[in-house]
Formats: sequence, C-alpha cells, structure tokens
Amino acid sequence: MSRWIPCKRWDFVKKLRRIGFEGTYSGTRHQFMVYGQHRLTIPSNDEYSVPQLRMMIREVEVILEREIMIDEWNSL
Repeated sequence: MSRWIPCKRWDFVKKLRRIGFEGTYSGTRHQFMVYGQHRLTIPSNDEYSVPQLRMMIREVEVILEREIMIDEWNSL
C-alpha cells in the first residue's frame, strides 16, 4: 500500500490543475486557486510536509465533495 510523501509546491499546483482547479492567482498574502465558486489558498512554502499536504487535500475534498485516495493523488 502506498503512503503519503512530502510534495513540492509546483507539483501540488500541477495536480490541482489536473483535477480542474484554475490559477494560481495572486492574493494579498498568498496565491490561490479557484474551482467554481471556491478558493483554495496555496501556501508559499517550497515543499509541503505530509501533515500540511493532508490538511490541504482535506480542503480540496470538501470543495470537490468527494474523497481523494492516495493512489489517485499519486497517479495525477
């Protein structure tokens, strides 16, 4: 079984674009991506730790209204 691994920022953004998010757009403090009427803040770290990545993926799951499995995330 696969496990979560740290993710580079540009790789995270690329995967979100494949899911259907648009952007990145500049905000006041952070950049953000858009999916329909929803905004997802993209932290400016160069690399996201596993806990930070899981937290952001949970936000994406709420926006998409479905669960993202680890195998799906790794295949994006």
